[in-house]
Amino acid sequence: MDLLQMWPLTLIVFALGTSIGSFLNVVIYRIPTGLSILWPSSHCPYCQSRLKKWENVPIFGWLWLGGSCGHCGSPISIRYPLVEAVTGFLFMMVLWKFGMTIPTLGYWAFFSWLLALSMIDLDTMTLPNSLTQSGLVLGLGFQLLTIVESKFQLSNLVNNLVIGMIGAVVGLWLFDLISILGSIVFGQTVMGGGDAKLAAMIGAWLGWKYLLLACFLACTMGAFIGGSAIALGRLERREPMPFGPFLAMGAGLTVIWGHDILSTYLKFFFS
Repeated sequence: MDLLQMWPLTLIVFALGTSIGSFLNVVIYRIPTGLSILWPSSHCPYCQSRLKKWENVPIFGWLWLGGSCGHCGSPISIRYPLVEAVTGFLFMMVLWKFGMTIPTLGYWAFFSWLLALSMIDLDTMTLPNSLTQSGLVLGLGFQLLTIVESKFQLSNLVNNLVIGMIGAVVGLWLFDLISILGSIVFGQTVMGGGDAKLAAMIGAWLGWKYLLLACFLACTMGAFIGGSAIALGRLERREPMPFGPFLAMGAGLTVIWGHDILSTYLKFFFS
């Protein structure tokens, strides 16, 4: 099925993604504060008024309200519809890459976890254990589910589970090592414990080979953006910077283009 034929399905998937994005906004706001993500229902954080159903429609609800609460008039951050739109776009990207398959369902969940963790890290400089640990467990489950589309064999089941477990261990050890060496070289903490747990989660989903690619992409983007921020005076040299969003972007790029990147690298250097 080409992209033109997939457009009706693409629109449905985009709508699904924006709905998931609306829930992610709840997760991003409530988990760092220790609030339940299920109760109470969506409400204005200023006047506590419960949102009406039409006010809760992803993206359009914010547009209809003109970016402010319909009850007290307090401003509603544009980040809410942006998170919804980005989630919808990510769902479309995964659909275009993998079609309607089991990996698509898995990567929708993976991207949702990555986006929530990225936004929380930007807000609070923390990566909640509840998300990294649950994401790691889901990653191992994903490794088991991927054999459903291939010939089911016990050896495949064990192999996929081992791939996820090794990826998680490599991610955890790699960033713990970076943290230790960085502390020795720079005399200060250079990597938070949450980054190692996020790397372990990514390793569980992608395996150790693609984890290394995701980390390389994350470090490259982090160095470029961090260096640019320092050069522009937006960031002090020893000022901490959240690394979770870069890890998430590296993982996302690896899911979509990782195979092509590695194939090109191996062909260029080893052909």
